[in-house]
Amino acid sequence: MTLVLLHTAASHVPVFDALGEREHPGAVLRHLVRPGLLERARAAGPEAVRAEVREVLAGVGGPVLVTCSTIGGVAESLAAELGHPVLRVDRAMAARAVETGPRIVVLAALESTLGPSVELLGEEGAGDVRSLVVPGAWELFEAGDEGGYLRAVAAAADGVTGADVIVLAQASMAGAVPLVRTRIPVLASPALGLAAALAGGRTG
Repeated sequence: MTLVLLHTAASHVPVFDALGEREHPGAVLRHLVRPGLLERARAAGPEAVRAEVREVLAGVGGPVLVTCSTIGGVAESLAAELGHPVLRVDRAMAARAVETGPRIVVLAALESTLGPSVELLGEEGAGDVRSLVVPGAWELFEAGDEGGYLRAVAAAADGVTGADVIVLAQASMAGAVPLVRTRIPVLASPALGLAAALAGGRTG
């Protein structure tokens, strides 16, 4: 199967290529990287990039996995109009979180990600959702300090109490999972989202 992935950060490409090689041999992944989409969505809201996302995806002609949580909902809503599946990488994770327990904490590095992530969890049936921005994390990411970024995310996860499951809202946060010490389950989106997209389903 060939799957197109739309990213807003080039750093996602090797992450998903490695996942594909390790867990889905034979799958062909094609990458589109459009960092400007996230910049404009942060400035004016996800709906502001709807037309641009439509234009980017119009010529794809096959299933698409959108790895940016901020614009994922807008992209997903275009599927019927485009005539091919458009999946957001965090939907499978959201479904898994709801299955894991009722008290969900969402961690994000960007404020703009929280609204779409909480809304998605609601669509999947979540009721008790708390959301937190990891202080200083995005600045570390933008500075190229991946280690510092992931340590900040892991520290924030370790500080969570009163939760049944922790959701890492952005795909870039996945590398923090091996660093956490909390006993609370911590979910990241890349592996779950890629599996769901390649299976043609929602929860993978």
